[in-house]
Amino acid sequence: MAVSTITHVRRVDNYAAVQTLTDAEVQTGDTVTVAAVALAGFNATATVVSTEPYYLDGVDDEGYLVFDYDIPRANQIIYVNSGADVAYEAESGTLTYTQSVSWIVAADVTSWLGIDTATANDTAFVTVCVNASNAWCYRKRREAGYIDSMTTVPSADVKLGTVMYAATLYRERGSVDSFASFDSMAIGASPSATLGRIMQLLGCGRAQVA
Repeated sequence: MAVSTITHVRRVDNYAAVQTLTDAEVQTGDTVTVAAVALAGFNATATVVSTEPYYLDGVDDEGYLVFDYDIPRANQIIYVNSGADVAYEAESGTLTYTQSVSWIVAADVTSWLGIDTATANDTAFVTVCVNASNAWCYRKRREAGYIDSMTTVPSADVKLGTVMYAATLYRERGSVDSFASFDSMAIGASPSATLGRIMQLLGCGRAQVA
């Protein structure tokens, strides 16, 4: 969960634009919660419709947002917000963005590993690996320019990549910078999966095409 401080707000044509002190690292389609804004109507849980870093002028006849590109507005988040127009002004508040990704579950990982967890501690650690893999794979896809649901895995290959990364984390338990090995002369045992293969399944590291 990331909480950003709101410094300025504006509302025009039933769209709110809030400006944060630092980059909130949100993008179009994300759900954010705006709170503690004193001006009426701004507080809401809403979907981000734009992060255009310029002054919001309003909406044109076709319903598109209009910006004044001569007036920059860094760290701006825009969302649908009905109410009277409010001129750009200083205001305090918070903007919260919570990531809770649930692409895979523990059963996916144990099935891929072909094992049953022996102890409650093992079960707990599988869950840790699942949560870490969900978050990491979602972030890598996001960094590559994809806009994904946090609750529904985008495709079968992405799911497999996420499972493989979680299994890799589980297999590395107790080792130092590698997979555990019983050979004192070996660098490490054969890995469950390579990072290159995982990134390929996630669709990362390749050229984006229009």
